[in-house]
Amino acid sequence: MHTLADSSIRPLLHIDAVDVHYGAVQALFGVSIEVRAGEVVSVLGGNASGKSTTLKSVLGLVRPSKGRIVLDGKEIQGLRPADVIDLGVASVPEGRRVFPDMSVRENLLLGAYPRRRDKAAVAADLDEVFQAFPRLAERRSQLAGTLSGGEQQMLALGRAWLRRARLVCIDEPSMGLSPKFVDAVYEVLFRWKDAGQTILLVEQNARIALELADRAYVLQHGHVVLHGRAADLAADPAVQEAYLGGEGPEMVPAPNGQDA
Repeated sequence: MHTLADSSIRPLLHIDAVDVHYGAVQALFGVSIEVRAGEVVSVLGGNASGKSTTLKSVLGLVRPSKGRIVLDGKEIQGLRPADVIDLGVASVPEGRRVFPDMSVRENLLLGAYPRRRDKAAVAADLDEVFQAFPRLAERRSQLAGTLSGGEQQMLALGRAWLRRARLVCIDEPSMGLSPKFVDAVYEVLFRWKDAGQTILLVEQNARIALELADRAYVLQHGHVVLHGRAADLAADPAVQEAYLGGEGPEMVPAPNGQDA
């Protein structure tokens, strides 16, 4: 049996020495990250660390100026977002981004659109989402724009689950949510992990992200400064000081205040 530490296993996703620029400002410097099938990998860091830019580069929302992004052996850097999604990637973007004038049910079914011909499987998955998120079941006919922030986050997660993607990219799922909704969201993410879903997670809440993840990478101003098993990073004094409740070292301001 192979283990996650077995380097002979080709990663499902390989971000290989990627640079990203926003005009004259460089946001990523040689970032390399691997995600193996069935893994949850968290990318941690403060504001302007480059963690969201890393996710956007995978999704085709920004184009690397250098390096490669390889999904299951296929280079995807430079592809349009729609083409990346067609290759089996789902996105749960920061800020939820639901379709406000469509119902909860209609939003969810959009996630299943590539599978629309398999009606029985889609119906079963829709029932699974409603069981996982009873609030969505209660509001299935309600316009998504009338939901609370936490409910919209649940909707975005449910929509990604209905995609049945090989890789789910999740950007800041706890941002702006009450502790109650954060717990509800991560309860579902732990369920996804148990089901073998491959997840690349960007998160500022390092404590809960490290509890969920198998491995993690810490970014600071566009550089990977630490990486390893999530349990080892959670026990690392430097990580504890900077991200798990300590005051931490003073961070150098990012160029031009860029929030990457």
